[in-house]
Amino acid sequence: MKYKSQKVAYWFFALSMLLLVLQLTYGFIMGFARLGYDGLHNIIPFNTAHTVHINTLVVWLLSGFMGAAYYIIPEESESELWSVKLAYVQLISLAVVGVAALLGYHFNIWEGRKFLEIPRELDWLVAINVILFLVILLMTIIKGKKKTTTSWVLFGGLLGAALFYLPGMISFDSQVLDSFFRWWVVHLWVEGVWELIMGGILSFLLIKLTGVDREVIEKWLYVVIGLTFLSGILGTGHHYYYIGVNKIWLIVGGIFSAMEPLAFLAMALWAVNMYRKGEKKHPNTLALYWTLGAAIVSFLGAGVLGLAHTLPQTNLYTHGTLVTAMHGHLAFWGAYAMIVLAMITYALPNLTGRKLYDHPRGRAAFWLSNIGMFTMVAAFAAAGVAQVYLERILGYEFGDVQNKIQVHFWVLIMGATILTTGLILYIIDFIKYGLPNDEAVTK
Repeated sequence: MKYKSQKVAYWFFALSMLLLVLQLTYGFIMGFARLGYDGLHNIIPFNTAHTVHINTLVVWLLSGFMGAAYYIIPEESESELWSVKLAYVQLISLAVVGVAALLGYHFNIWEGRKFLEIPRELDWLVAINVILFLVILLMTIIKGKKKTTTSWVLFGGLLGAALFYLPGMISFDSQVLDSFFRWWVVHLWVEGVWELIMGGILSFLLIKLTGVDREVIEKWLYVVIGLTFLSGILGTGHHYYYIGVNKIWLIVGGIFSAMEPLAFLAMALWAVNMYRKGEKKHPNTLALYWTLGAAIVSFLGAGVLGLAHTLPQTNLYTHGTLVTAMHGHLAFWGAYAMIVLAMITYALPNLTGRKLYDHPRGRAAFWLSNIGMFTMVAAFAAAGVAQVYLERILGYEFGDVQNKIQVHFWVLIMGATILTTGLILYIIDFIKYGLPNDEAVTK
């Protein structure tokens, strides 16, 4: 690292690792429950495990994005963070929100809308937390020596995430209106502004790891931004098929859903081309693995598998089935989890001064976690297609279908075990890198 204030990023990464462990734990609880081994039902029922699994995913990714921003913005701006103390205050408040939400889910203190289960009281704390975060970043950019496209795109994505969180804080008596604006958060985060965050992080990593001229890399970034806004925003319509909105959304959602893979294809081509044009061989090849992997797997998961079931003619059958879980798992893994893990892999040697990236354990972590995820996705695909055929076409009862497809969850558990093994190796490396230190600061 070049600036001492970048050390703040480490603690956001550490929070991410902790929440990732919790997410994996609750994923196994759900997986075994689906196989009939639901011994924890009285303590952690399936709906609670599901809520925790989803929400820990969101928070560990947000914490990773924040850590990435606290590392990238000072380096891009050539300036220390505007306020290190406020950054630590923001970290503590984020952790408090996470702990309070988890306790609330377990003790049934609150239960919000699907995917937005955090209650209104915590919503306000989240809003204050994010505002503080954005102020710190903006002031750092303003006072910095340089203003780069990468830093502004990253900041713009984070600002967009904050703005599109606000509709989820509004309550409506109408179920149609409630669902309409709920998707402004759920869809426009993961298929809109989060893509800008991914693009900003990807741009930074490609500049550092390939040595290709910044101007060339940032021109590609503009292409990604354009495709993201064009397809992602109007593609929200594919969630509006069944909630009572005007029929025009069936057409708009279908057309722009078909265009959404283009943004992720552009990212994949961008990353691979920059790698091929690379003018230097960066020693941290493991960070390059995760970076290229994020671009390629996001295209497969978010792009190809998304297109496979969001078109109206297909979604008529697949909506609300395990086909959605197939798409969702690989999309989140490729587009967001892998880019956070890439950023951590790049930053840790610079934060701690320990160069552990050539260790076989790191390469095993990369390959095992990806093999495990693809195995899980294959299990979800088989179960989902069988569910669609038995339930939606042949007309079997929901419960009967779940019993018939239960065998696929053994493969799911196997894949999850491989994935978890890889991520445990990754976390072991994270711990072995040690704490950030001033000796690693080189200006």
